[in-house]
Order: sequence, then C-alpha cells, then structure tokens
Amino acid sequence: MPESHPEALRQILTRVHTIALVGASEKSHRASYQVMAYLQGRGYRVIPVNPRLAGQKLLGEAVYPSLEAIPESVDMADFFIASERVGPLMATATELAIPVLWLQIGVIDEVAAEKAEQAGLTVVMNRCPKQEIPRLGIPLVTRSVS
Repeated sequence: MPESHPEALRQILTRVHTIALVGASEKSHRASYQVMAYLQGRGYRVIPVNPRLAGQKLLGEAVYPSLEAIPESVDMADFFIASERVGPLMATATELAIPVLWLQIGVIDEVAAEKAEQAGLTVVMNRCPKQEIPRLGIPLVTRSVS
C-alpha cells in the first residue's frame, strides 16, 4: 500500500536530496515547472526528465530524455505524467533501484505501485511534495558540498 502516513512522508522528504522530475515542462504556468522551482528553492536538487526537451536546460539543470540517461543516482523519481504511462516508467525506476517513487496528484497506478513496493521501493501516490512540505513542516534541505 503506497505511503500516506504523515510521519512516513516526513521521513521521505527529509532523507531525499536528489529528485528526478519525470514530465518536466518548460512552461512556467505548468504544475511540474512550479513544483520543480519550489523544490529547488527548498534545497533539493531536481533533475528534469522530458524526451522532448532533452539536451536543453530547465531552471539551471540539464534535461535528460529518460531516467536511464541520468548520469548520477537519484533518491526519488517524481512523476508528472498521465496515469496510463506510469507502468513502464515505474518499471524502469524499479530496475534502477530508485528508492522512492512519488506519483503526483491524479497520477494513480495501483498495479505499478504494488510491483515497485514488492521490489522494496517506497511509493507515494496521489500527493504533491509542494503541498506536503509546508503541511509537515519540513526544513530546508542542506547538502554537503564535496
């Protein structure tokens, strides 16, 4: 069953530092753009994923065509895509062992969520981190600089 308990969400949003945002948009009025900007402002590193924008920059980050193309590990994949497209992308995220799979409000795939959880991943479904962070009082993310 996907995570929804406030303490579980608090732990997720506290331990995550790098997020792949699948379905990122370059249009500032779109929710994915606004959530990306918000998360960056809170200290998270957000890597945009969108095959149509691959090779471009979005909010200072290189855009990748797929999760597999990201050259570093990510702590969470945040899905801003239609529910019917979730299954294959979550299967890829599971193969990549991305620890947390977050499906935005209205993005629901119970079967894909169950498969990911059976593989040991954490799934959050039908929620938005931009709403959860202030509701749960999550502090700014601090990252060590190497």
